[in-house]
Amino acid sequence: MKRHPAVGLIVLLGLGLFCICPTPDNRAQAQTKAGAVEKITVLNPMGTPPPIKLKPMAPRLTTLEGKTIYVVNQGYLGTDNLLAEMIIWLQKEYPKTKFVYKELGRSMGPEPPPLFAEIKEKADGVIMGLGH
Repeated sequence: MKRHPAVGLIVLLGLGLFCICPTPDNRAQAQTKAGAVEKITVLNPMGTPPPIKLKPMAPRLTTLEGKTIYVVNQGYLGTDNLLAEMIIWLQKEYPKTKFVYKELGRSMGPEPPPLFAEIKEKADGVIMGLGH
């Protein structure tokens, strides 16, 4: 495939627009209508995130027999169908286990949802349907 001779020139001009040399003190410069150069300071909007405190995973249950397992749907499309089929299968495999289906919804704010307190109080384990 042959390229038009002007393509190379266009690429070079485009690169030239992005390769502007910074000023020695790393400040942006703006030129006013009067021709004077005004220096402005630009801050990084990313900020510094707080350190993350890692929490270990909960210990694995040795058995599901006689336990209460919450199956939580977070609300993604089709997750309800998947979890319903999982509960049917799990009830056949573990007839002495109680499976409780709950819907959490997609909203997660700074405060944990009330469902988390219920799970902490009543559940021995959780299967969380997170979606994709």
